[in-house]
Amino acid sequence: MIPQLWHKWIVLVTIVLLVIFLYKEYIRPALTFFLAVILLMIVGVLTPGEILAGLSNEPIATIILLIILTAVLRRNYSIELMFDSLFRRARSVRSFLLQMMVTVASLSSILNNTPIVAVMTPYVYQWGKRRSIAPSKLLMPLSFATMLGGMITLIGTSTNLVLNGFLSQSQETLLEFKDFLPLGVLVTVVGILYLITLGYKLLPENRDALDALKANTREYVVETQIINGSTLVGKTVSGAGLRNLRGIYLVEIARGGRTISPVSPEELLYHQDVLYFAGNTETVVDLINEDNGLVLPPQATSDLIPGGALEIVEAVIPANSSLAGRTVKEADFRQRYKAAIVAIHRNGEKVRGKIGNMRLQAGDLLLLSVGREFRRNMNQMRELYVISRFSNPRQRRKNRYRRLFPPAAIALIGCIGMGWIKLFPALLILLSIAFLLKMAKIDDVKKEIDFSMVAILVLSLALGNALLKTGGADLVARSFIAVANPLGTIGIVTGLFILTTILTSFVTNVAAVSIAFPIAYSLSRDLGLPPTALYLTIAFAASCAFLTPIGYQTNLMVYGPGGYTFRDFFRVGLPLVLIYALTCILYIIIRYQFI
Repeated sequence: MIPQLWHKWIVLVTIVLLVIFLYKEYIRPALTFFLAVILLMIVGVLTPGEILAGLSNEPIATIILLIILTAVLRRNYSIELMFDSLFRRARSVRSFLLQMMVTVASLSSILNNTPIVAVMTPYVYQWGKRRSIAPSKLLMPLSFATMLGGMITLIGTSTNLVLNGFLSQSQETLLEFKDFLPLGVLVTVVGILYLITLGYKLLPENRDALDALKANTREYVVETQIINGSTLVGKTVSGAGLRNLRGIYLVEIARGGRTISPVSPEELLYHQDVLYFAGNTETVVDLINEDNGLVLPPQATSDLIPGGALEIVEAVIPANSSLAGRTVKEADFRQRYKAAIVAIHRNGEKVRGKIGNMRLQAGDLLLLSVGREFRRNMNQMRELYVISRFSNPRQRRKNRYRRLFPPAAIALIGCIGMGWIKLFPALLILLSIAFLLKMAKIDDVKKEIDFSMVAILVLSLALGNALLKTGGADLVARSFIAVANPLGTIGIVTGLFILTTILTSFVTNVAAVSIAFPIAYSLSRDLGLPPTALYLTIAFAASCAFLTPIGYQTNLMVYGPGGYTFRDFFRVGLPLVLIYALTCILYIIIRYQFI
C-alpha cells in the first residue's frame, strides 16, 4: 500500500494527466474519468463507496430529470411552429438575432441547452439561407446565447447543479436561485448586446456558394459511380455537362486502380468510373437525382428506402457522442441508424477516402442517405443531431391531454419559487404527470439517458472528493494564495476566475468544476472569504466557454454547420470572455464587499 503522504501528489498528477487526455482526446471522456478514478481506488485514495456516492447525489439526479423533461417537451409540442410565430416579424438579421438570442437564453434558463440548440440549429440555418444570410452569422450567437441564459438560474446548466452536488457532498450551504438571478441576467444582457453589435461584425461570412468554394466554406467530397446504360458513358467531361456545374466541381476520377486528377475537360468517361465531386448539399442532391446514370455507391442507397427514393440530410456529431473516435465500420453506423454516410465535412477540409475506414470526430458534419426508420427515430437521437429539415417532417402524435401539462408545470414552478416544494420532488411530480398524460413512455426515458454523461458526473464528484480528502486542494490553494495574495482578495477572485475559464476552454465544464471546487473550498476556509462568492466565481467561469469550439458541447454542434474554424471562435469569443469576466468579477467584488 502506498503511504498516505504520497496520496495528494498522486491525485494532482492524475488530474494533470486527466486534463491532458481530455484535451488531446486520446480516449473517450467517460473512459478517461473512469480510468483516473480506478487508479485512485487501486492506490487506496478512494473507496468503492466514495466512487459510487454520486449515484445518490440529488443534484446529479436533478440533471437527469431535466434532460428527460426537455425531451418530453420536444417530442410532444411543435417547437418549430412556435419559433415561426415568434420570429415572423423580424425584418432584419439583427432584429432576428436579438429576438432569437433573447428567446433561447430564456428557454435555457429552465431547460437543458443541448436539445435547445439541436432543435434551433436547423431552423436558424434555414432562416438564414432563405434570406441569403450566411449561417455562420447566426449559429455561433445561438450557441453563446444558450450558454449565457443557462446562468440565469440554478437549473439552467448542468454545471450549476454539479457544483451544488459538490456542496451537498461537502455539507456546505447550497447555492440558490437568488444567487444566480441578478448576475445571470446581467451577463446575458451584456453578452447579447455585444453579439448584435461588435460581435456581429467579427463573425465570419462563410457562404454556400460557388465563389466561396475557394475560401473556408462547408464542402463535401462525394463519391459517385457511372452505372451500366448511363448516358455519360463515352462522352468527355465537358460534353457530359460536368465541367461548369453550379456550386459543385469534379475533383478526380478513380478508374481501374488509378486516380485521374486534375480532370481534363477532354477526359472520356467509362462505365464503372468513380467520380468524386466537391460542393454543397443542395447541388450534390440535384446532381444525383438527375436521370443520367450517375448514382451513389450501391452500399449508400440499397434497402434504405423501398423504391430507391433518395433522401439526403445533414447531421452533426455532438460532444460525448459514442461515435467520436470510432470508424464508420466500428460504429456499425448503417445498421444502428438506418442511414448511410455519403460524405463528411471536417474543419473546412475536404475529407477524402473510403467512408467505412474514416474515423469520426466530434463536430463532424455528415451528409446522410436515410431511410424511413431514420425519419421515425430522428427526435430520439442523442449521439447524432439532424440540422437540415426533412421535406415532409414526421407528424407528432396527437394527444388531447397534453394541454394539461403546461398549467401543471407553471403551478409547480410557482411552488418552487414560493419555497413550498424543492426542485427535485417537483421534477419527479412533473415527470409523473407526463406519464399519466401519455406524453412519455418508459422506452423513451431509457433512450434519453446519456450514460456516458451520467458516468462523467458521478466520477467527477469522486475526483473532487479525492482532492479534498488527500490535502491536494489545500496544497494548490496555498500555492495559489502565494501568487495572488499581493493583489489581495480581488486578486484571489480574479485568479480563480481565470484559472477556471482556462480549464473550461480546453476540457469539459464538469471537469473544470471538479478541479476548481476543492481549490475554492480550501481558499474560503484558509482566508475566511465568503464561500458563496468563490463558488459563484467558479460557476460563472465554468460557463465562460466562448474561446474554443471544444469548450462546450453546443459550440461543437454549430461548429460544422457554420463552417467555423478555431480562429473564428477565438476572434469572436475573446472580447466576450473579457466583457463577461469583467462583469462577473466586478459584481462579485461589490456584492460581497471585497472593497
